[in-house]
Amino acid sequence: MFGRLVTAMITPFKEDLSLDIERAKELADRLIGDGTDTVLVGGTTGESPTLTHEEKLSLYDAVIQHLKGRAKVMCGTGTNNTADSVSFSKEVEELKPDALLVVSPYYNKPPQDGLYRHFKAIASAVSIPIMIYNIPGRCGVNILPETMTKIADVENIVALKEAAGSVEQCALMVKATPEDFLIYSGDVGLTIPFMSVGAVGVVSVLGNIYGKRLKDAMLSFLDGDVKRASEEHRALLPLIHGLFLTANPIPVKAMIRLMGFDCGGVRLPLVDPDEALLGRLKKILTDLGLL
Repeated sequence: MFGRLVTAMITPFKEDLSLDIERAKELADRLIGDGTDTVLVGGTTGESPTLTHEEKLSLYDAVIQHLKGRAKVMCGTGTNNTADSVSFSKEVEELKPDALLVVSPYYNKPPQDGLYRHFKAIASAVSIPIMIYNIPGRCGVNILPETMTKIADVENIVALKEAAGSVEQCALMVKATPEDFLIYSGDVGLTIPFMSVGAVGVVSVLGNIYGKRLKDAMLSFLDGDVKRASEEHRALLPLIHGLFLTANPIPVKAMIRLMGFDCGGVRLPLVDPDEALLGRLKKILTDLGLL
């Protein structure tokens, strides 16, 4: 439904850190030209915590209209407030994206039944496909496989971005959900291992930088060329490591600027990288032939 590579797109800002809609359209073009199948707008990589309600709607609408018919667009609408998430998801549905991404409620640490009810309430309020995002490292709560079984029974919840960092849990998620339910790796460094236990692709920040090579690794694996997939995976490890030398999306925004695509800085409480970190990022890109 969403292809192999879903790229969590960064959000371009102008020099004064206001939203740069035109640059976002250019970036979306750049992504689909580099192998992205679905563009995810307004995820954490897109600095959603510091985008206003109005900015999100403007950004989503612009990218949806710009890519119509050329690539799918998924929009982030999840928060830790169920009522707000329902309301916002209904607003975004009117823009006609291909899907919504709904993250686990963060900070308030709901029990498993609360997670199920939260996702069901949002899904019941809209009719378009939904991908659930499980990332306990940021949200403080892990969706368990037995809970995912119930969540996957909700008609328009069709996929999971699994970022708990466990191959075993990924395998259990695959086992716990219907055959046509889509599991995506949320950890780019675990993409090939996750695919070996049933994941279909990846939702990744790396797609902003080198989507083609990441997609080639996945396609090699699917073609049965595990040796080449492993080689490509290992070749990308320095870049994967570099993307998380500090809080995402600080490194990826710096890298894409170094590559000649000015997307602006990051909004507080994030800060731009210092010279030492920039030097490390530049070396990674140079070693991969991206500079």
